Amino acid sequence: MEIKYFRLIKTIVEEGSIASSSEKLFLTQSALSHQLRELESRLGFKVFLRTRNKWKLTDEGYELYNLGNTILDSIEKGFENIKQLQAGSTGTIKVSTECYSFYQGFSAFIQKMGLLYPEIHVDLILEATHQPISKMLSNEIDIAIVTSKPQNETLTSIKVYEDEIFAIMHKESQYESVDFVDAIFFSNSHLIIHSFPLETVSVYEHYLKPNGIHPLKISAIPLTEVALEMIAANMGIMCMPKWALKSFKLSEDLIFKKIGENGLKRTHHLVFRKSDVSKKYIHDFISNFEDHFSKI
Repeated sequence: MEIKYFRLIKTIVEEGSIASSSEKLFLTQSALSHQLRELESRLGFKVFLRTRNKWKLTDEGYELYNLGNTILDSIEKGFENIKQLQAGSTGTIKVSTECYSFYQGFSAFIQKMGLLYPEIHVDLILEATHQPISKMLSNEIDIAIVTSKPQNETLTSIKVYEDEIFAIMHKESQYESVDFVDAIFFSNSHLIIHSFPLETVSVYEHYLKPNGIHPLKISAIPLTEVALEMIAANMGIMCMPKWALKSFKLSEDLIFKKIGENGLKRTHHLVFRKSDVSKKYIHDFISNFEDHFSKI
């Protein structure tokens, strides 16, 4: 039995007539009469005994009325509980990362949060990029996205997703026919990065530096579109995960190569203060971040 029928019975009992009930339910008298006839037809018994000036519940109708009150009260109480929960999910969350490339794809998540939690405001603090942990410790940001778990007793973290970085190059590269590029390849390459310092560039910190390799030339190009155009013109290479390029129209001249025989994989951690764990709006952000980026 649909909720609208319980509301119909309750309103007729409280208002005393179809005429008064139509105004409260924002329906015409004809529509309410039709609903009531439809309900009684489905149930197989009368809900009301109608006289010229009086609407009286039948015995069966009285049971429905009591049942409806219980159900409607329960629904109202449930929504009140939800409102109280939502009231706790209000606040501004300042987020930063250790690398500018991490911001690719972040706008879609922020848009999703805005729809689901309009009282939670997410701010990207770009000036904290490259040093999110120190900024968190000084309370300048609330959430950090990093690839190394911080060793600080006031912070905690969760693993949110793993990705793989690929070398993006022109199809006419001498490495076009190989399955992967090795460290030596970079010693003769023009590497395009988003920004300095090099310690924040994953391919350098986790692959080239351990192998004692320094690229022939390095250029910092903060705009991914420009970097992709340079690569399409065979003017260099760039190293990024494929998911970060989903929103860009890629030239057919670009190819992706694994970095090293086993690939260059990294694990992303969401870091936050232990003292913030109990805050519902922080909890809601973390839960949705995990769900959104687990699909990468």
